[in-house]
Amino acid sequence: MFYGSVVALITPFKDGSLDRKSLKKLIEFHIENQTDAIVVAGTTGESPTLTYEEHELLIELAVEYAHKRIPIIAGTGANSTHEAILLTKFAEKVGADASLQVVPYYNKPTQEGIYQHFKAIAEETNIPLILYNIPSRTGVDMLPETFARLYSDFPNVIGIKEATGNVARVSETISLTNEEVLILSGDDALTLPMMAVGAKGVISVANNIIPKEISQMCKLALEGKFDEALKIHNKYWDLFKVLFIETNPIPVKTAAYLMGLIDSGELRLPLYYMNSKNEEKLKDVLKKHGLIS
Repeated sequence: MFYGSVVALITPFKDGSLDRKSLKKLIEFHIENQTDAIVVAGTTGESPTLTYEEHELLIELAVEYAHKRIPIIAGTGANSTHEAILLTKFAEKVGADASLQVVPYYNKPTQEGIYQHFKAIAEETNIPLILYNIPSRTGVDMLPETFARLYSDFPNVIGIKEATGNVARVSETISLTNEEVLILSGDDALTLPMMAVGAKGVISVANNIIPKEISQMCKLALEGKFDEALKIHNKYWDLFKVLFIETNPIPVKTAAYLMGLIDSGELRLPLYYMNSKNEEKLKDVLKKHGLIS
């Protein structure tokens, strides 16, 4: 149920608080535009700056607004194992369909520490767990052997969001597990190359603003129609790149506001509004694709 195009949803804020109206609007937008699943309270959703109460509220509201019409994957990872367990238990209790678990950041655990962290979460919960490997943000790389060990040992560890920027990781992971393992790209620019060697889709930033197109590209790739999928990939290559011209999610949140998808482009410090020159570059690409006038 998590194959295809999964959106790494931005978290709308207004006047310093969660913007419930915009959150509901975003979820309806993704249901209408064929997104396959929604990740809430992930790092694109500014989870490091959410209070614990906001984190829980965001998950609960997303489940409520989705009303079983689209799977909700709750970002409940943390650099504290205890906190990750508490958040994951909450997500399970309120009806989230899965949990996205980032490798503990800043702590820089060993491979055994990473294993023991996810082992503790897997043993304390029953919800499906998708692990998230992004060394550029966490400071440590979960090796394919560590993931394969977790995947083998715990039935609720169902897959991985792989954001190392290394397409070969897909083949390495499959060689250590099986061809059915859920591997999702963590980088829009690498989604199609990764799917060509066995990934099942993407947890996408670009999906926030072009959900139909990302969904169609993934659908075509899963059907083996790579020539047609490549046309979409090439068409939106410049958009994939400009959405990372500054730290994610600054550009995509700015784009969503410019497109009228959210009522405010408010970010949480230490994230801050775009540099004016970079914002003009973003606007140029959005205009080129007819996303703003």
